[in-house]
Amino acid sequence: MGMKQEKLRGLLMELAAQFLLVESSGTSMITVTDCRVSENTRRALIFITVLPEEGEGAAFAFIKRKRQDFKNYVKSKARLQFIPQIDFAIDKGEKNRQRLDELSHM
Repeated sequence: MGMKQEKLRGLLMELAAQFLLVESSGTSMITVTDCRVSENTRRALIFITVLPEEGEGAAFAFIKRKRQDFKNYVKSKARLQFIPQIDFAIDKGEKNRQRLDELSHM
């Protein structure tokens, strides 16, 4: 990953965490776990986890509805020439890691 991608990745993760802290209702804890930025920096995929797991569907629907608001938030907080197309996804890798930790402690 190039320096430009890495800087954008860090910036988007930080802004997403701040945005979700302010905008979410607090019924579920939404954590930003990763961000993948395309080579040309035109697209970004932000990965999240949700606790408790039962609230995952509602939290993910909330985030999908708020994508445009998040893009506007990025525009207002970051000095970027181009705001990438941003999407969100549930971090399945993190869920699998947590499950393995749980099984190894049994």
